[in-house]
Amino acid sequence: MTNVPPLAPAEELRRLDQELLRLDAHRAQLLRRRAWLLHLLHSPVPPPPGPAAPAGNVAPQPGPSAQNVLLTLGGILLAVAALAFTLVGWGQLGIAGRSAVLALVTAAALAAPALLIRRGLVATAESVAVLGLVLTMLDAYALHQVAFPDADGTAYTAAASTALAVLWASYGLLLPRLRTPLPAALLLAQLPLPLYALSHSTTPTPVLWALLTTAALDTLLALRKLPHRAPAATPHPAAPAGGGPTGAPAPAAAIAPPFAALRVLAAVLAWAAGSAVLLTALFLSPFAGSPADALTSCALLLAGGVLALGASLRRPQVATAVVAGLAVTAAVGGLLRPALPLAWTVPLYLACALALLAAVAAASRLSRPVRHGLAWSSAAVTTGAVLSTLPALMLTLMSAPLSALAATWQGLPGTFRSILADGEEWALPWEAMSTAPLILLASAAALALFHRRRPHPASAVGTVLLTAAALLAVPVALNLPYVVGLALYVVVAATALALAARTAPSASSHAALATGAVVSVTVSFLALASRGTTFAVLGALLLLGLVLTVRTQASLVRALGVVSCVVHAMALACASGAALGLPAQHTALLALAVPALVALLAVRVRSVPLEIAGAVSGLVPPVLAAAHLPTFSLVLALCGVIAAGTAVRPERRAVGWAAGGLFVAATWARLAASEVADPEAYTIPASILALTVGVLRRRRDPQASSWLAYGAGLSMTLVPSLIAAWADTHWQRPLLLGVAALVVTLLGARFRLGAPLLLGAVVLSLVSLHELAPYAVQVVDALPRWLPPALAGMLLLAVGATYEQRLRDARRLRERIGRLR
Repeated sequence: MTNVPPLAPAEELRRLDQELLRLDAHRAQLLRRRAWLLHLLHSPVPPPPGPAAPAGNVAPQPGPSAQNVLLTLGGILLAVAALAFTLVGWGQLGIAGRSAVLALVTAAALAAPALLIRRGLVATAESVAVLGLVLTMLDAYALHQVAFPDADGTAYTAAASTALAVLWASYGLLLPRLRTPLPAALLLAQLPLPLYALSHSTTPTPVLWALLTTAALDTLLALRKLPHRAPAATPHPAAPAGGGPTGAPAPAAAIAPPFAALRVLAAVLAWAAGSAVLLTALFLSPFAGSPADALTSCALLLAGGVLALGASLRRPQVATAVVAGLAVTAAVGGLLRPALPLAWTVPLYLACALALLAAVAAASRLSRPVRHGLAWSSAAVTTGAVLSTLPALMLTLMSAPLSALAATWQGLPGTFRSILADGEEWALPWEAMSTAPLILLASAAALALFHRRRPHPASAVGTVLLTAAALLAVPVALNLPYVVGLALYVVVAATALALAARTAPSASSHAALATGAVVSVTVSFLALASRGTTFAVLGALLLLGLVLTVRTQASLVRALGVVSCVVHAMALACASGAALGLPAQHTALLALAVPALVALLAVRVRSVPLEIAGAVSGLVPPVLAAAHLPTFSLVLALCGVIAAGTAVRPERRAVGWAAGGLFVAATWARLAASEVADPEAYTIPASILALTVGVLRRRRDPQASSWLAYGAGLSMTLVPSLIAAWADTHWQRPLLLGVAALVVTLLGARFRLGAPLLLGAVVLSLVSLHELAPYAVQVVDALPRWLPPALAGMLLLAVGATYEQRLRDARRLRERIGRLR
């Protein structure tokens, strides 16, 4: 025998693991054999040996679900029969007969499950046991009718439910394989204390305490570690070598009562009873007029909170800790509330919630779920307190600005609340709103402290928003003088924008920027109450925008500053025209200075937000002058001049389209203002001049677009003539316009120019439609009523049948049009 070299450590370890796995498998096989032999020795009728079933061909067995359904239905029918017998046939028997029948049937129903369990008929035993439990309730009812007919029904029910609960619990412990008696006993045990309290009191307080005591007992049961025994053996899957039945049934094992399900049921019942008590006490708490009256409901809340807190400490859970925190907060706040004015109710509860939060922060030994639950309860109360300030904030940010807009320059109000209804204060709970700033400021401070301990973008944003909301609610809450309120709003806007400008880009800086923008808009509307405040506030905001534009480096803040400058400059221009007594159309000419100045600044200051704001501000003058056509035409022409000047810059050539459109619109407005019946006398010379410029442009730059070269010149004549032709009753104008449109279309097709081709085709089609419309109407009237729908349906069918071909034709047409110059 040769010497075997030693194995490597890794290889030796692998072989040892394989050998241990083999030994474990052999030990498990021996244990299964032992369990099967024990079952064979203790079984009253040993199963005869037989051949094993072939693999993969298992004989079908009836499903347990069908068996359970049948047994349940049988038990229900027996219970109904017993109930019917008790209610209907009870009076036909004497006292002895009644007692004998009920005692015999109940004893038989309670004794039968033990015999059935020995036979292995557990499901049948369960159904018979349920019947026995129902019969015990009938026995209690019969006992009341025969032996205690004068006893109080509620008190007797309490006593009977106590006795039955003890009986059912003992029965379930004696027969541990039955799963119904113990949960049924637990359900029945919920009745004695509330019923006993109800029978001895006419007020709800004893009943609530009884319910809370029941919830406490349920909690103790749910938290108690009940013993349970594991099965003694497992099913034997296969017979060992040497013969024996395969698939032998599981050996008899000591099955423990369903303690796990019992604990779950106890927890559910504790939650139900405790929630009912806490909600009822919370409902009764606001109706207490003095601390003595509030003592009962607060004691219930405090006791419920202590119970929930104890449960969460024993088995840490977030939900129970949340309930505990809410209950304790409501108890302390409800006890102190009657001694304070109504306005201080919400701050009181908020103070209790913040005190709870401070206590949680200091108690570092609490488990994480408990701390989180208590913190969430404090956050819920704080959120409710913040939501209670919404009426004051809505008045500040919406109602007051709209009221000031509706009463523009009608006089400076005395106080901030008087702006809401033309000097008359609404019937609003001003006293309750007076503490809104304090609530918001306290919530902001708590959130700031939380952010300091655990930095998070959401807490930073919340701190900024709550602080700004607290300052915004001050004028309405305290009814400050109107000028003081406006000054405070301007300071808030400036502070928020300065904070956004001086801090690095973050969630808090963006929140401050948004706050500054909203407050700026709000105070701009509020300043419309008088002329002096309008010019003062708009001027201050314009100056603030200039400072932001010049001094800050943040792109977002600078963009907001640029937009603020343009907006407030336009507002100042309009306000100046109104202050000078100018009509709206003349104010429009004054307002044109703003987009013109922006266009000049854009040459030196390359800022996209500046140009966008200037373009948007250019919409204001035409709107102001729209009611006066001559001035409207002039304003459009001046806007076209500004756009043309902008189009001179190489990177803004596309603005030339807008310039051409504005010039054409100005021409049409001028013709409409002069009530010209023959617009061609005015449009044709201008069109010839524009087309000449376009030809020269195309000759110098053949790649220039035909729309840019010829679009404005053609539209200047074709569109007004088309409008006049549709209103003309003679045939000369439509004929000449149609011929001109046809010539333009042919020239566009010949030289492959998109603008002449499409404009001419559209005008020619519309003229033809106008001329042929009367004849088309006559033809349609002469046709049968069913023919147009039929033709439409045939057309749709044809289009649907050739849908893909039509799509390809449309794509080719689009490509050809796109290739036009």
